Amino acid sequence: MIRRETELWEEEHLSPFAARSSLSRGRQREEKECDVRTAFQRDRDRILHSKAFRRLKHKTQVFIAPEGDHYRTRLTHTLEVAQIARTIARALRLNEDLTEAIALGHDLGHTAFGHAGEEALQEVYLPGFAHNEQSLRIVDKIEGGGAGLNLTWEVRDGILHHTGDQDPATLEGQIVKIADRIAYINHDIDDAIRGGVLELDDLPRDLLTVLGRKHSERINIMVRDMIEASRQQPRIRMSPEIWEATMALRSFLFERVYVGSQAKAEEEKAKNIVQELYSYYVEHPEQVPAEFLTIARQEGESQGRSEEENRARAVVDYVAGMTDRYAIKKYTDLFVPRGFPLFQ
Repeated sequence: MIRRETELWEEEHLSPFAARSSLSRGRQREEKECDVRTAFQRDRDRILHSKAFRRLKHKTQVFIAPEGDHYRTRLTHTLEVAQIARTIARALRLNEDLTEAIALGHDLGHTAFGHAGEEALQEVYLPGFAHNEQSLRIVDKIEGGGAGLNLTWEVRDGILHHTGDQDPATLEGQIVKIADRIAYINHDIDDAIRGGVLELDDLPRDLLTVLGRKHSERINIMVRDMIEASRQQPRIRMSPEIWEATMALRSFLFERVYVGSQAKAEEEKAKNIVQELYSYYVEHPEQVPAEFLTIARQEGESQGRSEEENRARAVVDYVAGMTDRYAIKKYTDLFVPRGFPLFQ
């Protein structure tokens, strides 16, 4: 059996700190094992074939509805995270399949218009909204018509904790958490320079001295540092010097790109679209796809939620799943007057 051969290979060759697919804490529902793929390989494939994953190609990374072809989207960001994370996992002899599955699934819950859409839902949905929690919700409850993807505990833990104060339980998940930052810090600099928001000489010279002036050089330095600092260690980390420089560069991006820059000029409009859609569908639940209402209602029965709370939950799931262009289309259909047809 091919799967068992792969599991034996993992047991013999992976680091003592690696997660073994044969020792997974399991799935939410028991199911028959695949003869060919390990549990983590199946999770990766389920995420890759999900509808939520396909929608990432039309969701904002930083620049909202850019006209250029080369700006990152949420999908290309995800693929860059997966590439960086898998390189590190391989070098540390950790489980590459688990690492890739977490990386591919970590941003499934992002809304249209990136963090602007996330903030918009946080402001109007009282229980709160966070994209990492929505990512887990998608793989647990929304995909598969409400059945979810039935992923392993390790993948679900990595998706949930790829951001926030709590670290993932596995080293593979910890890799993704830092690889996410490596990817977006560097590709957001690249996009900001492409968009005329920054020039290379605007970047702090002392940080470039430590991390490198070129895009590829910075990624290489960060990745190699992670590998060296984490080798034969029970925790994934960077050296203090590289970590401090990386976080300082991130802070610089918040000051110059993420808050108040030309790149964010359309954010208030984007937030307004998301909030107007939320308010409209809460008042008109009959226009929300039935699957979202069913999922929320079934969940609400076990949690003792009111019908009003179930309706709001369904609307959040529906609106959060929209791509940029779909949200703009629905907003246009609902709120922008159409020209009166001319009859001859």
